[in-house]
Amino acid sequence: MIPQNAPTAPANPSAAGGSPAPAALPRIALVGVHGFGQRHLSNLARLEAAGVLELVAVADPHPPEEGTLGGSVAVFDSFDQLLASESAPDVIILATPIQTHAPLALVALAAGADVYVEKPPVASMAQFQEVLAAAEAAGRRVQVGFQSLGSLALPAMRASIESGEIGDVLGLSATGMWLRTKGYFKRSRWAGKRSLDGTDVVDGVATNALAHAVATGLHMAGAHTTADVASVETDLYRAHNTQSDDTSVIRVRTAAGQTLLCALTLCAPEQQHPSVTVHGTRGDITFYYTQDEVLTTTPAGERRETFGRIDLLENLLAARTAGEPLLCALADTGAFTAVLEAIRTAPEPLAISSDHITWHGDGDDAHPVVNGIPELIARAAKAQATFAELNVSWARSLPPVRTFAIDGRPVAGYQDGCRIRVSSSPRPYLHPVRTLGGTVVTDHQPLDHVWHLGAGVALQDVAGFNFWGGRTYTREAGGYVWRPDHGSIVSAGDRAPGQPSGGEPSQGVPSPGDGELAESLAWNGPDGAPLLAEQRTWTWAGVGPSLWRLTLDFALSPAGNQPVSLGSPGSNGRVGGGYGGFFWRLPACSGAKVWTPAGVGEAEVHGSVTPWLAWSGSFTAGTADGGHGPGSAADVHTVPGAATLVFVAAAGSTEPWFVRVEGYPGVGQSLAWDEPVIAHPGAPVHRTVTVYIADGILSTDDIQTLITSPGDNS
Repeated sequence: MIPQNAPTAPANPSAAGGSPAPAALPRIALVGVHGFGQRHLSNLARLEAAGVLELVAVADPHPPEEGTLGGSVAVFDSFDQLLASESAPDVIILATPIQTHAPLALVALAAGADVYVEKPPVASMAQFQEVLAAAEAAGRRVQVGFQSLGSLALPAMRASIESGEIGDVLGLSATGMWLRTKGYFKRSRWAGKRSLDGTDVVDGVATNALAHAVATGLHMAGAHTTADVASVETDLYRAHNTQSDDTSVIRVRTAAGQTLLCALTLCAPEQQHPSVTVHGTRGDITFYYTQDEVLTTTPAGERRETFGRIDLLENLLAARTAGEPLLCALADTGAFTAVLEAIRTAPEPLAISSDHITWHGDGDDAHPVVNGIPELIARAAKAQATFAELNVSWARSLPPVRTFAIDGRPVAGYQDGCRIRVSSSPRPYLHPVRTLGGTVVTDHQPLDHVWHLGAGVALQDVAGFNFWGGRTYTREAGGYVWRPDHGSIVSAGDRAPGQPSGGEPSQGVPSPGDGELAESLAWNGPDGAPLLAEQRTWTWAGVGPSLWRLTLDFALSPAGNQPVSLGSPGSNGRVGGGYGGFFWRLPACSGAKVWTPAGVGEAEVHGSVTPWLAWSGSFTAGTADGGHGPGSAADVHTVPGAATLVFVAAAGSTEPWFVRVEGYPGVGQSLAWDEPVIAHPGAPVHRTVTVYIADGILSTDDIQTLITSPGDNS
């Protein structure tokens, strides 16, 4: 995943022979002395004082201040003037605007010089191929200024990962939260531009400001060349009044099967150190690349280490004299250029609504803060999901596979789970589910448990495989462990409406005209082999002006001719942890109250067996999707409001309710509370649950009247 140990800093070259003679120092020219060029000037002064090189010329339309350079350094107004002089540089450093990198690199290579070009090296894939071909034809080297790739932390991290310290790699994430002012985008004509006068620029959070996060993440994922990238997905937004994106998610899938999720913003409340994390089954290893600091977190505790760094210009000089490999050769930025190309060709970034932005400061010092962005960045990285997939209020709307509606009003979005990460056990689910008044009462991929997916069916133990997501509780470990045991639930085709899913007719079967979705589902193990066949039916109907009913009926049968065990953490030894089967994840809720006919509060109702369970409280618009996302329509207005959910068990059910209030808001009906249930061929495990979704707070008397009313199924 991470390259072999990087070379140490080169020693000064010396001439061969009995009596050392001074070797000709490499002659360096710098094009662009302002901005990042100032850092190059400082580094060149350091190396020149050490006798490593000779700075012979600089070029910039705005020359440096007098006294900045030594008297022997020639100063030119343009690169053309520099090349027409007798400077004859061996290495040319390009610290110029993005759109000039490729044209100037081509000229420098044609002049016979090696090139050090700042990031991003080019502004398109076509330019990348052109410069790469020119370098190969000229037999010259091109080093790209991703300085973090010179960190000695990288080989140390590779050794840690290969030793198994963090277990098997689950995925990688790169996160960056910086802030940029209005003045930042006024510093030059090209700043914040996707193109300028018809020329590609591709400035942006992922391609320039936090490009090191992307490049370092790709490097750690083993993606160097264009062939190492299988796909790139972009989700681009902006809070500034610019062309380019300043708040974005980039998801890269590598040819080797790794996933890198980059969640980046220039609209954070405060500047933070960006990082790249490798997530493993036994822990995480995080690289804070601006500090060369590594944080390793495992069950044994935390370890912080700080490393040195090899200067990329010194590395280029060592490549010229001693044949050392370049730490960031142009060819090895092909994967990064694939990301840049995906951003270049993506639709223009979507402007984030002013309702979701808070401005700080005045004039050119003013900077926007996207409300709640730190948690959204963390959530995207953990779930390996885009902002759109998380249904963030200001993000693009991803339409659901289906929409459940009552009298033309969308009340639920049906998701097929195809965008869910493997370790969250992809499966179909409902989200967002709304009251008739528009209050969202489900959540999905929340930061605390990113594998919680709205309302649906999930089990943590199906013949030893995890169809719940996240860590697996095992009796052997006596706790939760990451295992590569995640299955998926996929559609095997719709059934005709009214076709039974198995067993006797159940409570809540709709009369003609009510909404119904009947489908066949396949529960496939990690290798794709089917373990269970499910017949699932969702039905929905209006009950009153502020109340509607949703019924889930499902039957699980072995896919083969052998019985299949269905279990839970509870059946594997975790007392009170019998979740699995039907589960409903609620969004944040203030004033939450949960009760049954026999008790009130989590301690009283968790594990109880009662005909119904109710949850009421005030739900804030934006908890799950901010009133925007799958299932929403232009004329739907999601509002914060009080709501009550009434979960009704099938007649005669003896299965306990699973309830969480304090840790997170969730309700389920346990299929295997403390013992596994066996699905036999020809004898499916059949369950039904009905949920009433009401605006406002219902009382116990209201609920009793509701579920006993002769007309409740009409």
